[in-house]
Amino acid sequence: MSIDSPVLRKKKKNKIKVSFADRIINAITYIIYSIFAFVCVYPFYYIFINTISANNLSERGKVIIWPKEVHFTNYTEVLKIPDLFQALKVSVARTVVGTVVTVIIAAFLGYMFTRETLWKRKFWYRFVVATMYFNAGIIPWFITMRNLRLTNNFWGYIFPMAVSPFYIVLCKTFVENTPKELQEAAEIDGAGTLKIFFRIIIPVIKPILATVSIFSAVTQWNSFQDTLLLVTDKKYYTLQFLLYQYLNQATSLSALINSNVSAESLAATLARAQTATSVRMTVTIVVVTPILLVYPFFQRFFVKGIMIGAVKG
Repeated sequence: MSIDSPVLRKKKKNKIKVSFADRIINAITYIIYSIFAFVCVYPFYYIFINTISANNLSERGKVIIWPKEVHFTNYTEVLKIPDLFQALKVSVARTVVGTVVTVIIAAFLGYMFTRETLWKRKFWYRFVVATMYFNAGIIPWFITMRNLRLTNNFWGYIFPMAVSPFYIVLCKTFVENTPKELQEAAEIDGAGTLKIFFRIIIPVIKPILATVSIFSAVTQWNSFQDTLLLVTDKKYYTLQFLLYQYLNQATSLSALINSNVSAESLAATLARAQTATSVRMTVTIVVVTPILLVYPFFQRFFVKGIMIGAVKG
């Protein structure tokens, strides 16, 4: 192919010319977003390198950029924490069951609020949305949960989060942007409400279901306040609540070590082998890692679910 061939001339003609001002703007944009990404990622990186560095150096704040005197004994010690695996099972169970229940209810209500045949449709929709802005407070909520016998009960994690107005609004907006002809054709063929929902609506709105799933899963996984208020039985403790407990205990043990109060009596405890900082950071990594690993699998659905419905056509 010669230098002056038609193909090369066409490529040169179609090449977009970028002005100097555009290059400056692009460079500034890359720099700003790089700084923003660094600010988001660095805290996780900082915690991780401190968990695998020498505990005495980590305690004194000597580990900033690179790990020092790398070891992994902190993780082996954390795995010896009593009730850790029981708490892991509870956290996984509440995340899976709670997410499934929340997604199904949000999708079904979002679909029903788009049907004009629903009795008092606008009233019930506004009634549900109003709960986003008004609530009775913690004490009435706790009394209600106690009267419903949801204290020291696994379902106390599931039912309060089953109906989420924000997720319902997302699903309703998405359903409104789906072709109405699909539902009308199914109705002509004799399909009922449930059949249309499971056979027609669910396959069409998968992107928003993935979005709601990741929102709900993160909320369920990170929640610890409901355990603090409702649960006293250790078999229902979650990982996040254990993290909350060990953060407080690590602070107390650190005060004991710094004041040299009966250090020998702590020889067999976690504080003797670990520092308060190592306990806090290692447990944090153990608790946060599972949800971080799940998120990338939902990312493409997450972006699509958020964007669809934002622009009306």
